[in-house]
Amino acid sequence: MSQPLLSLDGVSKHFGPVAAVDQVSFAVDRGQVVGFLGPNGAGKSTTMRMITQFIEPDQGQIQFDGQPLFEASRDAKRRIGYLPENNPLYTEMLVTEYLDFVAGLRAIPRAERQGEVDRVVAATAIEEVFYRPIGDLSKGFKQRVGLAQAILHRPDLLVLDEPTEGLDPNQRVEIRHLISHLGKDRTVILSTHVLQEVQHTCSRLLIINRGQIVADGPVEQLVASAKGLVQIAVEVKGSGVAEALKKLDGVTRVEAAPGADGRTAVTVTAEGSKDVRPAIFGLARDKQWTLYELHQESGSLEDLFRELTAGPTKP
Repeated sequence: MSQPLLSLDGVSKHFGPVAAVDQVSFAVDRGQVVGFLGPNGAGKSTTMRMITQFIEPDQGQIQFDGQPLFEASRDAKRRIGYLPENNPLYTEMLVTEYLDFVAGLRAIPRAERQGEVDRVVAATAIEEVFYRPIGDLSKGFKQRVGLAQAILHRPDLLVLDEPTEGLDPNQRVEIRHLISHLGKDRTVILSTHVLQEVQHTCSRLLIINRGQIVADGPVEQLVASAKGLVQIAVEVKGSGVAEALKKLDGVTRVEAAPGADGRTAVTVTAEGSKDVRPAIFGLARDKQWTLYELHQESGSLEDLFRELTAGPTKP
């Protein structure tokens, strides 16, 4: 069996008394696109900064392609691309100047630079702003320039920290498609708060909470196996609907909204171990409600995330 491209074994990082990352272990194989989720303060960015060697772990070991990261150091950096959350760019530079500057930092031979720059410009679709100052660009184009610099040296591992933060819905879709395309040629670790991006982009999911990994596996498998709660969509015509549903055994939450023609649309959250649909049907019969809809929805990534990250995060 081939060794993983990246592995973390018992990695921890403290800032004063706070354990930002606590005994984290996982491995990432070549060609995977891994979603890295967690609430604010959970340890995502700290983990990614250790992987990219911006900070060192206090304990544990990070290996890159079978070699300890601290030993591989310079060679590993040449094979890792990184887009930090704040996307630091030299805003006074033209895009062309900036990419040429980054190519020099990445030690790309001058004879090859123009070809490599042309490649990333095409890949990130920034041709129309190539000769414009970075400071004049929209947030979406700035993110594209950040991605361009991250892949300029053809990294084996691409680490993206909140790449769609602050973008409008259309820009998010564009960057999501770009990340999916980039994931065909390299290993990607994607940190995001946007759960839909993980479902549309990633094949594997890691969830971190309070500095520890609380879930690791294929996205669909984790969602399907999420235990605890299910949601049931109910639409009825009658009185006292929400109050009556709340009293059913196994129901934990009821959210109601007025519908058309005097109907009430309700989302019932119930314990996953108990099917409450027969009880809802019986209640509707006894209350002489007109039942228009009774449908149990499949588990969602949002449900899984809430289940695994409930409670306060570390400061």
